[in-house]
Amino acid sequence: MRQPTVGTPPEYTVGAEEVPWLLGTHLTEQCGPLARAPEGSEVLLVEAHDFARRMPYHHHKLTLVFAAMRHARDRLRAAGYDVTYIQADTFGEAFETFFADNPDATLVTMRSPSHGAERRFRELVDAAGGDIRVVENELFVSTRKAFDEWADGDEAFRHERFYRWMRRQTGVLMDGDDPVGGEWNYDAENREFPPDEWEAPPVPAPEPDAVTEETAAWVSAEFDTWGSPEGFRWPVTREEARDHLEHFVTHRLPAFGPYQDAMRSEDWAMAHSLLSASVNIGLLHPMEVIEAVADAYRNREEVGLPSAEGCVRQILGWREFMRHVYRHAMPDLATANQLGATHSLPAFYWTGETDMHCLAETVGDVHARGYAHHIQRLMVLANFATLWGVEPRELNEWFHATYVDAYHWVTTPNVIEMGQYGHGIFATKPYVSSANYIDRMSDYCGDCGYYKTKDTGERACPFNALYWDFLDRNEDRLQSNHRMGLMYGHVDDKRESGEMADIHERVEDLREMAAEGEL
Repeated sequence: MRQPTVGTPPEYTVGAEEVPWLLGTHLTEQCGPLARAPEGSEVLLVEAHDFARRMPYHHHKLTLVFAAMRHARDRLRAAGYDVTYIQADTFGEAFETFFADNPDATLVTMRSPSHGAERRFRELVDAAGGDIRVVENELFVSTRKAFDEWADGDEAFRHERFYRWMRRQTGVLMDGDDPVGGEWNYDAENREFPPDEWEAPPVPAPEPDAVTEETAAWVSAEFDTWGSPEGFRWPVTREEARDHLEHFVTHRLPAFGPYQDAMRSEDWAMAHSLLSASVNIGLLHPMEVIEAVADAYRNREEVGLPSAEGCVRQILGWREFMRHVYRHAMPDLATANQLGATHSLPAFYWTGETDMHCLAETVGDVHARGYAHHIQRLMVLANFATLWGVEPRELNEWFHATYVDAYHWVTTPNVIEMGQYGHGIFATKPYVSSANYIDRMSDYCGDCGYYKTKDTGERACPFNALYWDFLDRNEDRLQSNHRMGLMYGHVDDKRESGEMADIHERVEDLREMAAEGEL
């Protein structure tokens, strides 16, 4: 059985009158109630549709969730389980149906990491006249109690300290109490841009079977979706997810580290793992991925420590950290907006129609597959939105709708806090930049209609004027930040020279261009 390794995992049994309920993000037999239930026992899956009508979700995201649930149903039935599979508009309707047929049953399910889900499910089950037992979620490496004891009441969370604690607690890439290789991270080695002759490793692409194809067609007919319905290649079964993991550690992991922050036109995957969607719906356990990466480093010469550590950091460190930060900061985090941003999300986040090549390329990647990697998310999409002054909740909703691996507990700390500096629970500064960063870490600027070196004037890169305008309008909030002092020296210089007035004029022009669909 897979369980958290940091902290004390839960111990419980599933009784004869208890029915495991698998959420669409808990599609696992490795842990949770199903792992403890007798073979052949009754299992409930609820395919509720109302959530999919609330916003224009990416076609691939809905196909992934519903196809994975239907494959789980078929797999469990083939294994002899008595699967009750209810399709309904709402969970409330599904519970009424289930308890009408099973009045003496008690549902047992793992806690959803999304804020308020447990309370809402309890209310709906109670309204249907049933009972439910909610147990700990074992699809993480650390328990809630372990994190809370580590934090010890300190609400100023810092990822690096947490990550080192997690490494020591798990022993992953450790030599006694010290990190293997003598360093905790290899960020300096993992910020390279590949040479022109470098070819990205092949991308695994499982062919959709009949169930997945039928689901995709049904999604097209049933819901108002965003994104391309074509080219769906995400794993929808545990077997496919394990094949993706094996493919990553064999073919892609060696190049992952050095180029993990790089962005190339028409190279959407680079050497990234593409495993987050599978982990977030339970097809893979995070510790399973971490162990595979650590084993590859130990046993294969071509897997360097920077690549292994960079991947471990994202899963053992960042993913776990986001889960716990979300717990502690909600519900305030969802509406946090400490910089007072009020602008609407530009239309090109939905259309991709912009002359800014970096944004057009990245939105195009998301539209095609429901995916773009972490630097595109942070330093292109979130960076521009922050400079523009987009209200954080609106950007969060866009990410939630458009990415195949996005759930509220995932996007909210990543987008509102890390991406837009909206709250302050862990980010120590806004992660914003001018065109310089994008030019250094991508090939986007070479094919762009804007000039990366110009702040103002015709065809000047919007990132440049927006960057200085952002610093100027947020000076009261940011100037005292010791990590921003150097940049505010440059802001003072631009004011004294009169250049800041030109920058403000350029920003007003950019806003007019965006309103006319000409940016």
